[in-house]
Amino acid sequence: MNTFGRNFRITTFGESHGVAVGVVVDGCPAGIRLAEQDIQPFLDRRRPGTSPLTSPRQEKDRIEILSGIFEGITTGIPIAMIVRNEDTRSGDYDAQKDIFRPGHADFTYQEKFGIRDYRGGGRSSGRETLGRVAAGAVAMKFLAIHGICVNGTILEVHGKITPNEIEQEILAVKECGDSVGGIVEIVASGCPAGLGDPVFGKLDALVAGAMMGIGAVKGVEIGDGFTVARKTGSENNDPMTADGFAGNHAGGILGGISTGQDIVVRIAVKPTPSIAKVQQTRDMNGNVVEISVGGRHDPCIVPRIVPVAEAMLALVLVDCLLEQAKYR
Repeated sequence: MNTFGRNFRITTFGESHGVAVGVVVDGCPAGIRLAEQDIQPFLDRRRPGTSPLTSPRQEKDRIEILSGIFEGITTGIPIAMIVRNEDTRSGDYDAQKDIFRPGHADFTYQEKFGIRDYRGGGRSSGRETLGRVAAGAVAMKFLAIHGICVNGTILEVHGKITPNEIEQEILAVKECGDSVGGIVEIVASGCPAGLGDPVFGKLDALVAGAMMGIGAVKGVEIGDGFTVARKTGSENNDPMTADGFAGNHAGGILGGISTGQDIVVRIAVKPTPSIAKVQQTRDMNGNVVEISVGGRHDPCIVPRIVPVAEAMLALVLVDCLLEQAKYR
C-alpha cells in the first residue's frame, strides 16, 4: 500500500511530524546523470511557507540522496532520498487527538489500524507527497532523455480562472477560516504511440489510479472526460489524416494505449479539510462534539498539488516505457 509501479517502483515513507519523510526508487536504469540540485526545484514548488496562499509551516525541504548515485550517475541500485522534518509543532494537535476531524482520514485510519498518528494527520498528511515529487523528479530526468515533458496548470480555483481572481479567492476564504478546491490540468508532450497495455493494463486506467492515489483528488478526466457523455460519436471521434490525428478529444489514449498525441489529464481537488470554522464531528468515544481545527494549513491545496500531479503522471509514463521495452 506504500509502493507504486511495476518496473519503476517507488516506496514512500514517513509521517508529517516524524523525523523525516522520503522515498526509495527501485528500477531506475543506470547511467542517468542525477544530483540533488536536479530534484530540489520540484520540491521547492510544493514547499509550504512560501506565500500567504500556503500553509505557514516553515520547512526547507532539503533533499538528501543516500544511495543509488556514484560520481553523479545512477548505478541501477535503489535510490533512497529523505527530507528531514524541522518545523513540526506537534503540540498544536494535542487538544484534538481524540477527535475525528471532518473530511480527514482520522476515522478511517482508526477503523482500519486501531491506532493513528494524530499529529498533522501522520501518514495521511499531504506531506507524504514530498516523496512522490522527489521520485517524480528522477522520472522526469528519464523522460527528458526520451523527449517527453510533463507540465501542470491550474485551470480554476472555486470557479475563478484568472491568477488575480484565484489569489483573491484564496485569501478571502482564508480570512473566513474556510478553504476552497479547484481543477488542475496535466499534459504530457512527446509521448510515443504504443504505451500502455490492452484490457487491464490500460494507460488511462493507470493514470487515473495514480491521480486518485493523491489524497486530495476526488475526480479525474482524460481528454474531454465527462463532456463526452453529451456528444455524438461523430463529434467525439478524432479523425485521422495523412498527417496524423485532426483532434485530441481522446486525450492521447485510445484502447488504453497512447496515440502519440499529448496526454491530457484533469483532476478535481477538494477543499482542504482542516479549517478554523466550527464543525460538528465525533470523538473516540462516540460523543458528538464541535471542532475548530488548529495547526497550520493551506486554505487551498491546489497550487501545491500541481508538482505532485506532474510527478504521478511522470511515474506512470516511465513505468510504461520500461514495460514497453520488454516487447522490443
